[in-house]
Amino acid sequence: MIAVPTIGVLALQGDVREHLRALESAGARTLTVRRPEELERADGLVIPGGESTTMGKLARAFDLLDPLRKRVEGGLPVYGSCAGMIMLADRIEDGIAGQETVGGIDMTVRRNAFGRQVDSFESTVRLAGMGDTPFDAVFIRAPWVESVGAGVQVLGRAESGPDADRIVAVRQGRLLATAFHPELTGDFRVHHYFADLVRRATDQED
Repeated sequence: MIAVPTIGVLALQGDVREHLRALESAGARTLTVRRPEELERADGLVIPGGESTTMGKLARAFDLLDPLRKRVEGGLPVYGSCAGMIMLADRIEDGIAGQETVGGIDMTVRRNAFGRQVDSFESTVRLAGMGDTPFDAVFIRAPWVESVGAGVQVLGRAESGPDADRIVAVRQGRLLATAFHPELTGDFRVHHYFADLVRRATDQED
């Protein structure tokens, strides 16, 4: 198993520095990704939060959208948080006309499902495969997953509030997504889980 994977963070928008710090705590080398040649150096990639429509437009403007799709199709491990979850969805509800995503996870995601910025909140979430202690999950203009295909594993659901039981974490193969922002809490178990996923994927390719 590769000891130190190189994991990029898509640096078009969002909490780039926070994700870099979390990945480094998981024993990964890191780099920021704004160009296709930087993407090629990555063993795995994090797509951070932000605004999914803007992120799609910036990825297109930086000539990254098609290379991202090709790398995902080729088996690149990718973790998306919040807007990153939307970017990994094959289908979007409440998107704007012509909104583009990278895709890869057979799921339908509802954009801004938990409300506007002023409706941001914290909730406990237990994630399968990441210990028994629940996460104090931060939701900021967060999506939720409306439905998943047969190949998608549901890792976690909201546990409290009017939207309890909504799907907020999923995995399909080498693709991982959460509706919340684990990089903001200091609890980096999601990043450790993803770094291990990248190590295993890289080891299989060697």
